[in-house]
Amino acid sequence: MTNSLQVRPTIATIENAGHDNMLQLVQLRWLAVAGQLATILLTQAVLQIRLPMMAMLGVLSALVLLNTVSLVRLRSKAPITNGALFGGLLLDVAALSAQLYLSGGATNPFVSLFLLQVVLGSILLDRWSSWMLVGATSLSFALLTEFFRPIVLPSTIERTLFALHVQGMWVCFALVAVLLVLFVSRINVNLRTQDRRLAAIQRQAIEEEHIVRIGMLASGAAHELGTPLSSLSVILGDWRHIDAIARDPDLRRDVEDMQAEIQRCKAIVTGILMSSGDPRGEEAAATTVRALFDRVVADWSQARDFHAVNYDDRFGEDVPIASDVVLQQAVFSLLDNAAEASAAAISIMLSRVDDMVVLTVSDQGPGFANEQLANVGKPYNSSKGELGRGLGLFLVSNVARKLGGSLTARNIDGAGAEVMICLPLVAIRLRSTFDDDR
Repeated sequence: MTNSLQVRPTIATIENAGHDNMLQLVQLRWLAVAGQLATILLTQAVLQIRLPMMAMLGVLSALVLLNTVSLVRLRSKAPITNGALFGGLLLDVAALSAQLYLSGGATNPFVSLFLLQVVLGSILLDRWSSWMLVGATSLSFALLTEFFRPIVLPSTIERTLFALHVQGMWVCFALVAVLLVLFVSRINVNLRTQDRRLAAIQRQAIEEEHIVRIGMLASGAAHELGTPLSSLSVILGDWRHIDAIARDPDLRRDVEDMQAEIQRCKAIVTGILMSSGDPRGEEAAATTVRALFDRVVADWSQARDFHAVNYDDRFGEDVPIASDVVLQQAVFSLLDNAAEASAAAISIMLSRVDDMVVLTVSDQGPGFANEQLANVGKPYNSSKGELGRGLGLFLVSNVARKLGGSLTARNIDGAGAEVMICLPLVAIRLRSTFDDDR
């Protein structure tokens, strides 16, 4: 389970980077189309240089079509691979080669735009495809030195041909510089975003390691506690038959209370062993949202002998779900934290927002410190300097995350704190036989 949870975010991060890079390439291609169109019209109208307009506009139309197809693919959420980016850049090289062929070949000062394709390939592509792109642009340049359609210049500018060529080179340089700054800056933003995603994955992996370690310790302790608890249960059963205890109502009641507490400990141990191999638990019983949380709140109040609880049920129409042992333990931990911070009273509100179950727990304590709020859900995040403290909200946060939900916390104006756990109903709903078969 842990391995699969670590792999999925990594794949998602790679796919997001591919989508971001393709989007940048599409935006740059729109700029290229606009720039080429402006250059063609300027050359034709101002410089009076006759160009094969229909053919060159046809190449621009092909680029527009390529961008349209790329946008459709981006919206389909299909993964953007290195091959897709490589194919797109090859088509860009082919379009640029066609435009240069129609406008003077290698004598056209805009032939330096091939370098822009090489730079983009070195940033976006794998190493092998980057070198393939270098080969494609070099071959195109070489062919354009021999095969091209000469430009027929009007007699008015034949004497200033070299100056015109230098001006064209300057325009090409400025265009490449601006496009590179725009594109590389956006790529750097994508890379920083990807680094943040990878850092979040690494942090989650560390937290998963804490969970695994705690789970192993809990499972080991549950196995170890099984035998002494059974022995104590037998001993207390024998004590009930001792005459001195049987005749004394107070002693008999104390033994019964101890037996009840041992049975509760055995139930907790059994729950740990049941759920140690599956975050959802192996024996989830059918229940409803209202029945589950009503029972959990009532059981917690009785077990902790804490009755200053204001429970507000605003869930609305009840929904069948599976009774999750781990979820119940998470709610117990959440209530324990609130009661520890506010011995006077705590408030619990069960509500529904769209398809989310929302459990809000408020206390009247001193609230969270700023550092605690910034690190809610992280291990050992506690205001108490005691070793091993600060795991309650960490475990609750991980249970919520496993079920596709979230945990948030804030301080209430005046006094106290509020912790909210949100869970998607689809993650805890009762699965029917039809769902299992499907």
